[in-house]
Amino acid sequence: MSLKGNQFRSNTVKGEGKIRNNGTPKRSRDEQSTFGTRFSGRINFQNSKAVKIAGLFFLVLSLYFFIAFTSYLFTWQNDQSYISAANGGWNTLFKTREELETLGFKEVVVENWLGKLGALLANQFMYEWFGIASFLFVIAFFVMGYRLLFKVRLIALDKLFGYGFFLLLFISVTIAYFHSFILEYPHYLEGEFGFWTNKILEAQVGTAGVGAFLLFIGLTALIIAFNLDFKLPEKKKKIMLNDDVNDLISNVEEEEDDDVQEDEYTTPAFQRNQIKNDRSDHIGGEKENETRLSQNLEVKPRKVELDSDASSNSPSFELEPLIANEPESERNMPLSEVKESPDLLVERVKEEKPLTTADTLVEQFGQYDPKLDLSGYQHPHLDLLKDYGSGKIVVNNEELEANKDKIVETLSNYNIEIDKIKATIGPTVTLYEIIPKPGVRISKIKNLEDDIALSLAALGIRIIAPMPGKGTIGIEVPNKKPEMVAMKAVIATEKFQHTEMDLPIALGKTISNEVYIADLAKMPHLLVAGATGQGKSVGINAIITSLLYKKHPAELKFVMVDPKKVELSLFKTIERHFLAKLPGEEEAIITDTKKVINTLNSLCIEMDQRYDLLKNAQVRNLREYNNKFVNRRLNPEEGHRFMPFIVLIVDEFADLMMTAGKEVETPIARLAQLARAVGIHLVIATQRPSVNIITGTIKANFPARLAFRVLSKVDSRTILDTGGADQLIGRGDMLLATGSDLIRIQCAFVDTPEVEEISEFIGAQRGYPSAFLLPEYVDENGEGSGLSDIDLVNDRDALFEEAARLIVLHQQGSTSLIQRKLKLGYNRAGRIIDQLEAAGIVGPFEGSKAREVLYPDEYSLEQFLESLAKKD
Repeated sequence: MSLKGNQFRSNTVKGEGKIRNNGTPKRSRDEQSTFGTRFSGRINFQNSKAVKIAGLFFLVLSLYFFIAFTSYLFTWQNDQSYISAANGGWNTLFKTREELETLGFKEVVVENWLGKLGALLANQFMYEWFGIASFLFVIAFFVMGYRLLFKVRLIALDKLFGYGFFLLLFISVTIAYFHSFILEYPHYLEGEFGFWTNKILEAQVGTAGVGAFLLFIGLTALIIAFNLDFKLPEKKKKIMLNDDVNDLISNVEEEEDDDVQEDEYTTPAFQRNQIKNDRSDHIGGEKENETRLSQNLEVKPRKVELDSDASSNSPSFELEPLIANEPESERNMPLSEVKESPDLLVERVKEEKPLTTADTLVEQFGQYDPKLDLSGYQHPHLDLLKDYGSGKIVVNNEELEANKDKIVETLSNYNIEIDKIKATIGPTVTLYEIIPKPGVRISKIKNLEDDIALSLAALGIRIIAPMPGKGTIGIEVPNKKPEMVAMKAVIATEKFQHTEMDLPIALGKTISNEVYIADLAKMPHLLVAGATGQGKSVGINAIITSLLYKKHPAELKFVMVDPKKVELSLFKTIERHFLAKLPGEEEAIITDTKKVINTLNSLCIEMDQRYDLLKNAQVRNLREYNNKFVNRRLNPEEGHRFMPFIVLIVDEFADLMMTAGKEVETPIARLAQLARAVGIHLVIATQRPSVNIITGTIKANFPARLAFRVLSKVDSRTILDTGGADQLIGRGDMLLATGSDLIRIQCAFVDTPEVEEISEFIGAQRGYPSAFLLPEYVDENGEGSGLSDIDLVNDRDALFEEAARLIVLHQQGSTSLIQRKLKLGYNRAGRIIDQLEAAGIVGPFEGSKAREVLYPDEYSLEQFLESLAKKD
């Protein structure tokens, strides 16, 4: 086997040089230097002024060439008459205009970005010489300048000049070759050099020969630069028989003999003798084991050891034959026992996921449909709403110009100049955005609010300085003829009809006349304030109407609190569809303050129960919980149920705070802090936004606030934490604060007859047996929300006794058990559970757990039922 030098470690002895053929010591690797290192070393990169100036010069030169070449790509046709040699070329560079006119140039206009010199340089390099390959000069000048100025080596100079010179010629000729297939093409792409070089080569070897030559030159350059490997697919190794082993050994002997003859000229005598002895031992050992299976032979170098007996200090080394990757058992295995094993094909089988109980139920019955009880329910149609006005904003151009002139005149009276003014027309307000000249203080314009209102003779002038995210100052001026925004125009928009919000509320239109729709579930609570007669009640009706048009009764329930007793009474006809109430209450719309307290505390109990269900279901919010329940991944026997959104609407919060105070504030604060995740949202309205009504605890938990017109700046700061609500014009004009944003909206108008028609349309349809029942609440005095009012003598359900026997038999006080076994609805089953609790058969509600059954057996239950029958 031939010996290759890179298979052995260095033979250099410490302190000695390598022994060469002539016996002279060889230079160490560190002392050797390439051509590039020698070439680079000739340039002194010391910190001198001349080097810095040279570096700066090359950088500027590269930038100059880059601009000139780039401009030439776009202006070469227009400058051709000036820079052509027939018209003088370089000779016209220093000619004056008069001299150029005598030569025939009437209008000497050079369109190159760097003038006449740039045009001439670009033409010389790109047209006369190398074409677009001349951009390589830009790279070369930049690298040289960067290295000289910043002392940073981007690329070795020898590589820069060598590769650059090759690419300069190769790119020019290659582009000329490909352009030869096009009849008409711009000559500047390849330059004169590439054009004529390609013509000469085509005349000698033809077009195909030029292509092959360029391909060969390109691949050769890639091999030199990147040392590309061209490998064929490897074939599978075959097992060699006895004859093949003999041929292999003989070939190895011949190769080693040739290597020995070569070594006689390059290796000292004492080393040649040792190598020959090792080889003879090695070959003899192989001949004795000819029957052994052999697949490969490798040379394994050994550690270099000094020969103390030798007269020279050079080391000696040994060669050891090695059959790679063969275990010892296979080496000694006879050839007759070696068999070629067949290929093993492994077939991967797809793992089948086991079906869960939920998946099986979904396949059999489909997903749970909470709307199935009222599958025939129809949403209110748009014909129930009325159109008010044309729906188009009509503003006279004379009015816009007059307002603009008055604003500019008023500002100029106080030496405030503006650069630009723009008007955005809204339904009731027009926004004028002005850009003041530099140096004008914003506070100076802000203080002129009353003066601008005086000059325009308008009420409700509001200055926004500066406009958030725009860099302008906004002046809102009311229109002389405001346009009413109808609820029908807002509901009928595609934006509302195709929204995917959980609780969409259509509030109205913004200043830019865009429909504004907010998600109450994201707010998550809304605080509404405004003086009497400014549109607050209409805004509440608009919120309720939006939700009625979008949600199904199974998805949404309202808890309405109306201390004034007349504002929300329009919705009493939808009690069996959308309203919720306490057990045993006659009316769902709450007007009594004592019942309001019980209702709010009942909502807190409902909130806690929902959180227990969410904890057991291992979800974080109501949407995830209902999604799990719809996909039948939650067991109703464990207390799980589909939970609708609950929206608490309080029409006059100030009256509750005056009569109840802390008893109302505490549960509302709890609901505002915690109820968002379980789908309970609050809409609280008041006409007196004072600090004793809207306390700090309330404000901290209501990030979304809706302000109609108020009477003072103090009230505006109370509701919005900023001014502006006192400058509204009323009649539904409002400001919505969501965090740091303050949006002016014209509220959608829905009249009382429209609300009545919508309520009657929903109430006329089939609904649930009763309103949605909230959990019962027992206060400190023992007065509950409904258990004390349950009459077991007169109002006892017909299935009361059967349900009692069922509960005691299963020892499980569950509403769902009564539903399934007696085939009842949830509301009736809930009333029966309340009656059983009032009778003392089951215990109170315990969250997601089943109620405790207080009778251990049927015998004791029958005795109780007999005693109860005697009372009847």
